[in-house]
Amino acid sequence: MQGSQRKIIINGQYIEPDTSIELNLMVSKLPSRTPIHIPIFINRAKEDGPVVLLLGGLHGDEVNGVEIIRRIMEARHHVPEKGTIITIPILNIYGFINFSREVPDGKDVNRSFPGSSTGSLASRVAYYLLHEIVPQIDYGLDFHTGGASRTNYPQIRCDLHDPENQKLAEYFQAPFTIHSKHIKGSLRYAAYEMGKRFLVYEGGESLRLDEYAIKEGIDGFRRFIGALGLSTPPFSERSFEKSIVIHKRKWLRAMESGLFSTYYQYGDMVQANQILGSIADPFGDYESLIKSPANGYIIGLNNNPVVNQGDALINIGITN
Repeated sequence: MQGSQRKIIINGQYIEPDTSIELNLMVSKLPSRTPIHIPIFINRAKEDGPVVLLLGGLHGDEVNGVEIIRRIMEARHHVPEKGTIITIPILNIYGFINFSREVPDGKDVNRSFPGSSTGSLASRVAYYLLHEIVPQIDYGLDFHTGGASRTNYPQIRCDLHDPENQKLAEYFQAPFTIHSKHIKGSLRYAAYEMGKRFLVYEGGESLRLDEYAIKEGIDGFRRFIGALGLSTPPFSERSFEKSIVIHKRKWLRAMESGLFSTYYQYGDMVQANQILGSIADPFGDYESLIKSPANGYIIGLNNNPVVNQGDALINIGITN
């Protein structure tokens, strides 16, 4: 494990030990000439230790991650006793101010890595993060939220075939730990290619604050940095045996269009062939039942009552 005695240089500025600073990176300007800055907070302790990146708002509409980091900062949990914590509460400023997942060019920043300094706006944001920030760190926590009216039960996603990822997931101890392969073009994939480990936290729904998901994200972060030695571990810890490990998952999709009703909540345990909900014709002609394909847990749920054929409805984390 590398320590924070190395030279940490961000945006051309050397970050000395026992330093807390804010940097503002100007990524571009609006057509009105208004500059768009990404605030970056660096807190480096006097004593040696790992360097951790705390990242939110990679998708601009995923506000639970932004709120998790805001509360972490408000409580000063991002100021380590050892090592360094680099905090970026909102990476996609454009998406955040426009209630959008993407940047104005319509591209997803988290499918634009490794990026290019002369490419699209999404590609430029990705390039900066990968070349200025990621080389400085040892580990990253990337906070996300379910999208498009879908809510995710609090979960950590990582490639569990990597023993180091499994160890890091044990440190975080989310309610669910889900095996997720690296996706080419994503931050997690690009960072892994550089020898860095990222955990992706998912919790709640886009454009809607979820108190349970926020609390689990904060608690997981505190356990994570406590286990790494950056701070005193919190008093209350969940054992990894209580973090349910999911290696396989399946979205149940709408076989009909209509009004969707679910009989269960996200996080509920379900059995194979159990009726989980229904889709009804708004004119009363039919009602189709939705059954679980296997034993498992509801780890994701569509909250939109009006669905089209093929829409993702219920995400089952399969345990058998």
